[in-house]
Amino acid sequence: MRINRRKSEIHEGDLTPMIDMTFQLIAFFMVLINFTDTVQDERIKLPSSKLARPPDAPWETPITLQLTKEGRVVYVGETWSIDQLKTQMINEATLLKYQKKSVSEATIIIRADATAKTGVVQKVIEICQEAQFEKFALRAKQEEVL
Repeated sequence: MRINRRKSEIHEGDLTPMIDMTFQLIAFFMVLINFTDTVQDERIKLPSSKLARPPDAPWETPITLQLTKEGRVVYVGETWSIDQLKTQMINEATLLKYQKKSVSEATIIIRADATAKTGVVQKVIEICQEAQFEKFALRAKQEEVL
């Protein structure tokens, strides 16, 4: 019995269109995604203000604290009481010093719920000042000016 062996041909698909489409999708999503909104917590409903405006330039070292209407602080995805926040801010200041960054250059961004008490916001600022932080920014929704 004789077996005919043919030389098999290798068929390869052209991957260029698939690679091109992948890069186009990456570029499309990079344009659409607003990376500054990724730190937002849906439980926080910001107050609105006519004076609110986006920052002129991004902060070099932003640290976002979100204050719920119950008076608890959401930081790095976990909920902390005001008493626990002091330890967290001291740890954050130590970490910045370890990374050879200046604590005074870091900006604490406070996203407080519209119904949060002003005294609690002031207490959060005091705690951060005790940990040597100096720059603060309060977030609000921008109202449309007629």
